Amino acid sequence: MADVNDSPSTSRTPVEMWFDPMCPWAWMTSRWLMEVETLREIDVTWSVMSLAVLNEHRHDLDAAYRARMDEAWGPVRVIIAAAEAHGDSVVKPLYDAMGTRIHLRRMNDFDQVIRESLEEVGLPAALAKDAHHKKFDAALHRSHKRGISLVGTDVGTPIIAVDGVAFFGPVVTPAPKGEAAARLWDGCVLVAGTPGFYELKRSRTEGPIFT
Repeated sequence: MADVNDSPSTSRTPVEMWFDPMCPWAWMTSRWLMEVETLREIDVTWSVMSLAVLNEHRHDLDAAYRARMDEAWGPVRVIIAAAEAHGDSVVKPLYDAMGTRIHLRRMNDFDQVIRESLEEVGLPAALAKDAHHKKFDAALHRSHKRGISLVGTDVGTPIIAVDGVAFFGPVVTPAPKGEAAARLWDGCVLVAGTPGFYELKRSRTEGPIFT
């Protein structure tokens, strides 16, 4: 009988995804990546980037979108604050809690989103105050810059890094399941790892389908 220690070990590939909890397309991508994690030998680390940071120096935004970007600071600040105080393991549960409220329940009061999300995850309610302060903005900028530096400045959220390469997206709706999810992953890794490959794109004809 073979010794169990002689069994070949399976190494899982580290993957990192940068997200902003406000972005519906990042939410779709994250749900797909969670499916892929059950089908391929990958371990995903979740990191924040920020639509607010991405747009903070733009002067061509209309008033409604500028107001939205002003609100976008809150959730990512709280995630950064929570991670610094309680460890990186809280990032994904907090993202899930916030995203469920923002995208599935269509909640527009982000202070309420933050309060309820902290309670759901079991984090101190006092962290909610960090949504309105700049104390953690330097750390937020660093996380954002780390992701953007891998792909360039003409992209947004989400960003995925794997096997020494990174890419924006994929932008997809609805989030694929099962073998379709696995095939999309294999294709993304293939094209992203091709030297000199930069872009595949077509016009979106549908918004995010959350069901």
